[in-house]
Amino acid sequence: MHDQKVLITGATGFTGGHLCRALVARGYAVRALVRDEQRAADLRALGVELIPGDLRDRAALQRAVQGVEAVYHIAALFRQENVTRQEMWAINADGTRNLLDAAAAAGVGRFVHCSTIGVHGAIKQPPATEESPYGPGDDYQESKTAGEKVALQYMAEARLPITIFRPGGIYGPGDLRFLKLFRTIQQRKFIMFGSGKVLYQLVYIDDLINGILLCGSKAEALGQVYILTGAAPVTLNELVQQIAQVVGVPSPRWHLPVMPLYLAGFACELLCKPLGIAPPLYRRRVDFFRKDRAFSIQKAQTQLGFAP
Repeated sequence: MHDQKVLITGATGFTGGHLCRALVARGYAVRALVRDEQRAADLRALGVELIPGDLRDRAALQRAVQGVEAVYHIAALFRQENVTRQEMWAINADGTRNLLDAAAAAGVGRFVHCSTIGVHGAIKQPPATEESPYGPGDDYQESKTAGEKVALQYMAEARLPITIFRPGGIYGPGDLRFLKLFRTIQQRKFIMFGSGKVLYQLVYIDDLINGILLCGSKAEALGQVYILTGAAPVTLNELVQQIAQVVGVPSPRWHLPVMPLYLAGFACELLCKPLGIAPPLYRRRVDFFRKDRAFSIQKAQTQLGFAP
């Protein structure tokens, strides 16, 4: 049991909610910064202290960090319809700086920052490591890269004890993003574009939470960056076959060429964006079929004992 007080941002989201429950179960006094208290009824029922506000509200951040020994910064603005680049930047980059400023001023003892493997973009020579170059491919990845660089700057200047982790694609109970893929396969509507041989590396939510807790507790983690994914990549063909087996349907057999789909995405973006219309198809979505996402977790395994 602990009497340590910690702050979590993004606690009403998928990863943040699981992290909240894990920390409460371990006896931590948990405080959460929440934009909408109505969405946080389950957190209140757990005994989590709620601080209303968001990452643009410096006064709320000052209140949130007072008296806490550690901050777990999970909040981020994801890709959504009608969310602009400026809004993503305000939360994911500038908001991270605001929180770091508040935490440093309050003398917080530990800051754990959630980045994303998306900062690497498409992996040209898999598996990527923590030292692989940045290569963000869209507004979300660029804003998260900027936020990570702010945390790295604080780390370099020794303004806060910081650990950064880059999670892979996350799945598990309560996930909505990969639920769409499961449903499409279950409804036998999934079409494989391309060879299906691109590499994909997910992480189960319980494994990720264990990794985050290691980042927040191990002395070796201070001043470090870690990739947290599953143990090994699979091909997209293998991933789809595994999901089909789980949901009890035959694995899709048909493969269609991917390049016409990519060109269609390009045309949709070219025509729709000047008109302020959300394109029905993005090149980024087509990249699911085109680009490798494979990583090494050796550093986290060796230094932290991470064992997904």
